[in-house]
Amino acid sequence: MGRGRQKAKHTKVARELKYFSPETDYDALERELTSGHDDHYAEEASKWSEYADDDYASDEQKRA
Repeated sequence: MGRGRQKAKHTKVARELKYFSPETDYDALERELTSGHDDHYAEEASKWSEYADDDYASDEQKRA
């Protein structure tokens, strides 16, 4: 395939991707974004709290 045909094909694919808009299930998106995110964060933070730098907390207090 020549460079002109290859470029035309890539342009066609890029244009299809640019203007393609699938149906969005906003209810499913909301469930995914709100389901247990805070619990997961707290669990992860507790695992790594022993490695936290004590100077970081004092630096944050100085700035406030």
